[in-house]
Amino acid sequence: MTVEERGFEPGTDVLIRKVDSHLATVRLGLHGPELELAERLARSLRELVVQTAQASAADRAQVRAAVHYFVLRRESRGRLLSVRSLAAAQRLANRVAVQLGRPDLLVESRRERGTRESAVPTAELTR
Repeated sequence: MTVEERGFEPGTDVLIRKVDSHLATVRLGLHGPELELAERLARSLRELVVQTAQASAADRAQVRAAVHYFVLRRESRGRLLSVRSLAAAQRLANRVAVQLGRPDLLVESRRERGTRESAVPTAELTR
């Protein structure tokens, strides 16, 4: 049997599996904008996990905390992540992304993206 080396630290695979497993569970109960937010959040967290695999212990701990907050935070819907908890996980993940100098991994909700897009003057779009 051949063993494939992935180049990740042992904790990296565990964190990514936790995110993926939780997202699969969330997909059963969330729909529309909430599901889109959960998927964007999971994508951002996966990227943060990979990007900090070789970083300092403090940086890895911040990312691990954000992953655990996303995965373990449960309110009002039994096993599924509530919308309010999803927003809290989003704020924490965004804070970690900024602290780690990765503003490209910020997760915006549909409402935030719509507000930002509508702020662009129409004249600029027609140039």
